[in-house]
Amino acid sequence: MSLIEIILISAGLAMDAFGVSIGKGLTMPVGENGRKVTLAFLFGLFQFLMPLIGWLIGLQFIDVIADWDHWIIFGLLGYLGIAMIREGLSDDDEDDDKTFLGVWEMMMLSVATSLDAMAVGLTFAFLPINVWEASATIGVITFGISLVGIYLGKFMGRFVGKYADILGGGVLILIGTKILLQHLGIIG
Repeated sequence: MSLIEIILISAGLAMDAFGVSIGKGLTMPVGENGRKVTLAFLFGLFQFLMPLIGWLIGLQFIDVIADWDHWIIFGLLGYLGIAMIREGLSDDDEDDDKTFLGVWEMMMLSVATSLDAMAVGLTFAFLPINVWEASATIGVITFGISLVGIYLGKFMGRFVGKYADILGGGVLILIGTKILLQHLGIIG
């Protein structure tokens, strides 16, 4: 997997955190810089840790499913992509964006927005990839994108988060499709 693909996956995975960051940025008072940076840091930290957890789980099954791992990668990335697109197209506004409660809420949001990163980490077990570099890239990019989302939240409005989910979902579907086509020998 190339560095560009890892960066695209990282940006795609960061879109959930970006959407939540925008929502939180809308509600956070000016001058809450410590909390803003903490939230972005936690998003990045959990996006770093979850692929490693998924990778460790995937290593347990690599011998059992090595012959059809590309279908699993395609299925997982496709499912996550479709779920993100559906979330972006949904008219439901989440109530948790209306208030900012503190560290406990930040932790819960960080876990919730990084679960898809664990599924992507599962696919890393079946790919020739340095999981530490990929996970670090995912974490750093998520931190940066989340921080931008928090600070621009007041200016960007709530609708941007939905478009971010749609874009991120599309990227995950395209990368899953590319991996499938490569493993089937359709593209080089």
